[in-house]
Amino acid sequence: MMPMMDLLAQVLQVMAIIALMIALFLAGVYVHDVTQKRHTILRNFPVVGHFRYFATHWGEYMRQYQYLPDWEERPFNRLERNWVGRSAKGESNLISFGSEASPAFAFRNAPFPVLDEEKHGFPGKLIGVAEGPGSSTPYLAKSFFNVSGMSYGALSSAAVLALSQGAKAAGIWMATGEGGLSSYHLEGGADIIMQIGTAKYGVRNADGTLSEERLREIAAHPQVKMFEVKLAQGAKPGKGGILPGHKVTAEIAAIRGIPEGQDSISPNRHLDIGNIHELGAFVQRVRRVTGRPVGVKFVAGQPGFLDDWMTDCALHPEHCPDYIHIDGGEGGTGAAPAALADYVGMPITQALPLVVAARERHGLQERIRIFSAGKLITPDKVAWALCMGADFVVSARGFMFALGCIQAMKCGSGRCPTGVTASEKKLIAGLDPADKSVRVMHYAQRLREEVEIIAHSCGLKDPSEFTEAHVTAIERGVGGFRNQVA
Repeated sequence: MMPMMDLLAQVLQVMAIIALMIALFLAGVYVHDVTQKRHTILRNFPVVGHFRYFATHWGEYMRQYQYLPDWEERPFNRLERNWVGRSAKGESNLISFGSEASPAFAFRNAPFPVLDEEKHGFPGKLIGVAEGPGSSTPYLAKSFFNVSGMSYGALSSAAVLALSQGAKAAGIWMATGEGGLSSYHLEGGADIIMQIGTAKYGVRNADGTLSEERLREIAAHPQVKMFEVKLAQGAKPGKGGILPGHKVTAEIAAIRGIPEGQDSISPNRHLDIGNIHELGAFVQRVRRVTGRPVGVKFVAGQPGFLDDWMTDCALHPEHCPDYIHIDGGEGGTGAAPAALADYVGMPITQALPLVVAARERHGLQERIRIFSAGKLITPDKVAWALCMGADFVVSARGFMFALGCIQAMKCGSGRCPTGVTASEKKLIAGLDPADKSVRVMHYAQRLREEVEIIAHSCGLKDPSEFTEAHVTAIERGVGGFRNQVA
């Protein structure tokens, strides 16, 4: 009996040692996870977060056993997200064996592409005019790819700071979103577009009307290069911004000029902009007060509006915006009614060509610049937009992926696991701006480099030379192309 008891004791002793070793190992992993700054998921979810990275890494080798192909996830598939992620980390994006993409368009490569010694970078374009009606201090935009508007409040403080620092390093601008200008936008050092939403957050009087005093104060910041009048965004045309009350902290309430802790719901349009003439007058007023170029962000719906608007711009140059920011119906949001997000607003493949054509019909190519947005996060889509006539492309969710967003679809909850859109301090603390700003810079640089590669393959010295002739639709349903010659 005793030998059996001794054996049992020895087994228990071995099991205790193994359990102790496992506990020490897990403790070591925990300490490593909470002290490292490279991976937000591991800082916010120590130990268990490794399962995600395990699945992400080894899943690449298990695709043939999965029922869901890489290109079928929504809103962004794994091919797109992985391209952004590798670019942001400075890793190689070279592929092997063959392409997994099913493109809706193809670029027309030249028989004799541009040599390295012949190519040059994007020359930049001026936004605004220095003399005549509607004049202001023009802004020389040196990058064709920039950060679209994302509000502080919808994004965490750490995310906004990382974006600003990364944008500064990459030489690109970032827009504030309709939530107003925060210290985190300024601290990072990036050039800023101050967006004026329908609630006029940050530039409003107590009654919600426009405050010229606040406009002047914001324009006094040398980093603020332009102002943008937001009529609508792609995910919710006809509906103002929505920020749940649990995200409206004392700081955010002070920036926006609204009560703390209450839902921040913007009007569905500017109360003082109800027609084209009032829109032009508002643009003129903001430009006169600030001395900066002023643009308008909208979503294309009824085509007749474009010609009426451009006609007014040609007849009244002082009403003319310095740029138009066209957002596709597939645009992103922190919170929006599903009916609007899914079914309202023209997709960018149809909207962008319409806006470009209207600008050309009225001879305003040199007066009005066009920004394009709407799921344009990879080089192919950015190059397509430039071919179709956009002067600049802006992205929000592409830069969110660069920050570490995993498309958890929890943006409005405040519980974003990566801290990008979180409101809980513990989750926000997991996102290190110093590390993530480098990823923002890498993503912007890699995207521009690969758009330039496409341009050089098409026989162009830089992406500003793209035209419709350099791209062709290869599938039905792409819609909106004005040149679909096979």
